Amino acid sequence: MTRLRRISELWHRLDVTVRDLPLGLLLLAASLVPALYNRGTEIGGMPARSLDVLGVVALCLQSLPLAVRRRWPSAALALVALGFVVDQLSGYHLLAGSALPVALLSAGSHLARHRRATVLVLSGAYVALAVALLRLGPGESLAGFVAFYAALALSWAAGAWLRHTRELESERRRRVVEDTRLAERTRIARELHDIVTHHVTAMVVQTEAARYLTAAPERLDRTLATVTDTGRRAITDLRHLLDLLNPDHGAEARKPTVGRILTLVEQTRRAGQEVEFTEQGTPAASTGSADLVAYRVVQEALTNALKYAHGSNTSVQVRHSEREITVEVSTDGSGSRAKLPGGSGRGLAGLRERVDVLGGDFSAAPRTGGGFVVRARIPAGSAK
Repeated sequence: MTRLRRISELWHRLDVTVRDLPLGLLLLAASLVPALYNRGTEIGGMPARSLDVLGVVALCLQSLPLAVRRRWPSAALALVALGFVVDQLSGYHLLAGSALPVALLSAGSHLARHRRATVLVLSGAYVALAVALLRLGPGESLAGFVAFYAALALSWAAGAWLRHTRELESERRRRVVEDTRLAERTRIARELHDIVTHHVTAMVVQTEAARYLTAAPERLDRTLATVTDTGRRAITDLRHLLDLLNPDHGAEARKPTVGRILTLVEQTRRAGQEVEFTEQGTPAASTGSADLVAYRVVQEALTNALKYAHGSNTSVQVRHSEREITVEVSTDGSGSRAKLPGGSGRGLAGLRERVDVLGGDFSAAPRTGGGFVVRARIPAGSAK
């Protein structure tokens, strides 16, 4: 089986002319076999004629051009048709006459320009050949000429169908590539939003707080160190994301997991936000993409808490089960800057799409009595 596969691969690596030549040589050799002489295609009833120099020319014109039937389909068809006309008018009736339907099929499949003109010219040439045969030969019924023309038309139509099928497949592949590219760009845009927004928001909040700590050098130093650490995390995450854009990079991009949510919580606490973190249950053995989506839900919710509810008490609850991960992030609205999330809404909309893709549930709404709550139920193991 492996040997056959290798032979097939070597064959397809050859030039298309080399691969198309054997059929022409086969028809040429078969036409020279004495037992098959005068047993080829015959229309018009012309008397049989022995093979001579003109017959050899007709034989070569019908068989050898098949080698270029895909590279130069119009030239191959013209030469084969000319050889066929000489063959029928002279009465050779060579087996190589079978090359005409093959040339028509290839032209119908591979000819890119002047297709209608080609059909009209060939039809006119066939009518002229039929008239000549009726005048020179003993005669052929009109039904015979019509039937042969229908067979030739069927060969062309089969080639045209193959061409149409090939174009449809090419269009389908192009759309798949475009859809894949669009989906990848959308995914990268979401990742950029999640990473940059979270880290930069934390740095802005910490920098604002640092302005009021000039009288407390130790606290100011810790705050600036936190800003530096946040900036380094942002750079690291961006590097991992940019790995996705480099097709030559061998390493896979890192996927944050639920286990790293505590890092998000600690980072938010260092930015001055009171965050209570609770995690219950045991993560499933295989979570698929649920881990990453849960991480992004908490990341976006904490980013919004820093932006729009700075100083409010914030709660992060993560519950694991064998079939799903449940995440809830809420603020109580007690902070000095507490307000409803604003901005473009791209972050929450992106989270909803992420959760919907996995077949989960997502909600983000104000709480009764103040504050805001984000909830997500994410099926585990539903996407890889």
